[in-house]
Amino acid sequence: MGCCNSCFSRQPTSGKTNNNNNIINNQRHSPSNGKSSAAAAAAGFAGDSGGVPVFSEYSLLDLKGATNNFSSEFIVSESGEKAPNVVYKGRLQNRRWIAVKKFSKMAWPDPKQFADEAWGVGKLRHKRVANLIGYCCDGDERLLVAEYMPNDTLAKHLFHWENQTIEWAMRLRVALCIAEALDYCSTEGRPLYHDLNAYRVLFDENGDPRLSCFGLMKNSRDGKSYSTNLAYTPPEYLRNGRVTPESVSFSFGTVLLDLLSGKHIPPSHALEMIRGKNILLLMDSHLEGNFSTEEATVVFDLASKCLQYEPRERPNTKDLVTTLSPLQNKPDVPSYQMLGIPKHEEAPATPPHPLSPMGDACSRMDLTAIHQILVMTHYKDDEGTNELSFQEWTQQMRDMLEARKRGDLAFRDKDFRTAIDCYSQFIDVGTMISPTVYARRSLCHLMCDQPDAALRDAMQAQCVYPEWSTAFYMQAVALAKLDMHKDAVDMLNEAATLEDKKRAK
Repeated sequence: MGCCNSCFSRQPTSGKTNNNNNIINNQRHSPSNGKSSAAAAAAGFAGDSGGVPVFSEYSLLDLKGATNNFSSEFIVSESGEKAPNVVYKGRLQNRRWIAVKKFSKMAWPDPKQFADEAWGVGKLRHKRVANLIGYCCDGDERLLVAEYMPNDTLAKHLFHWENQTIEWAMRLRVALCIAEALDYCSTEGRPLYHDLNAYRVLFDENGDPRLSCFGLMKNSRDGKSYSTNLAYTPPEYLRNGRVTPESVSFSFGTVLLDLLSGKHIPPSHALEMIRGKNILLLMDSHLEGNFSTEEATVVFDLASKCLQYEPRERPNTKDLVTTLSPLQNKPDVPSYQMLGIPKHEEAPATPPHPLSPMGDACSRMDLTAIHQILVMTHYKDDEGTNELSFQEWTQQMRDMLEARKRGDLAFRDKDFRTAIDCYSQFIDVGTMISPTVYARRSLCHLMCDQPDAALRDAMQAQCVYPEWSTAFYMQAVALAKLDMHKDAVDMLNEAATLEDKKRAK
């Protein structure tokens, strides 16, 4: 094949990634603890929350860069007319994924009031909370920055699932985690939570439930717009427009009913739903009876207490935790397994300079996007890698090209196992060497969960075409799949450097 064996023992060159290229540019001091954002950035990560950055001020430029100038393609959710705001996902230059909540222009006219409120919530750090990690005040812009939770909301998994419903043990885990989050916030002096519902419960990279920090913030400085949706409000809010800690318990009761029934039940109908009802008639039919009636009865009774009309009759957050803790019956089973989602895999780090579409797809380990790019690129990068003589245009050659053609059709149609077979026929003849075929077969191996074979093919592509960035990008993805993350980072940087050199010519 014309490739030396040393290619397979090649060590990636050490392309240093600037992990200190942080998002902190401004020197604003916290109104509550006096620490400047620059000092916070230098301090690194907060201790008791497991790798969560300290709360800091972000520049608008950084957040524009992270969200592709607040592109509509990056929108995660939008709120209603009363307190309109939009949540975007984004990715900082240091590779961290973030969620950015963008308020309406005049929701917070006074930047100091907004900053004070943000710093108050930003002090909180807990494993059950999707923590607030920063904010931005720039002109009329008011933005919050939080940890990004990649595995959707409780509403999506409970009401709009496609592959499987949430099993009973996971529903009990969700209930306890929300209760623990609320109890922590209450203990830390933040007992009010606004619009507690299934959309406020998020799942992190490991499938563990987290409570969105955005519900801990007011939606405007006037102190009135606590709620963005009247469908989620307790009865006392409709009477006097105020949210109290007891109001949070009421909302928690509606979430418990959601978990029991698998349906979204508005608070105004919650008591009507459970009054005099047989618990078995209320239970989600998609559970197909796979739940403990005793455990469900405990949850049902707790929901009933939370939904009492008089606030003083509702349990507090410690009562919630005390009631739900003994019900946990699968403590050693990972959440992602119970949710039926893939195990989290660390993506290669993003180089400090802008990435091409291929580089961006590989940094995100987005195999679908890589496939689309390889289909569009076709064989244009193979030009000049083969010079065939007239004598080589034999029947064998025609058969080989026919095998490649069948492989290309299977590759286009995402029939990756057939594509592997056809490309292997092409490669095994050995008359013609194509780096693109190796790259395509490498992706097919990744799609079939064969990262070792994918890495070998990507290295072969590099041997055929030593300066081809795609070969390095494919190696980066395969290395990351093999949990060789440092090598994956180095390879990603080397690929980006090759692209820069090619553009500079």
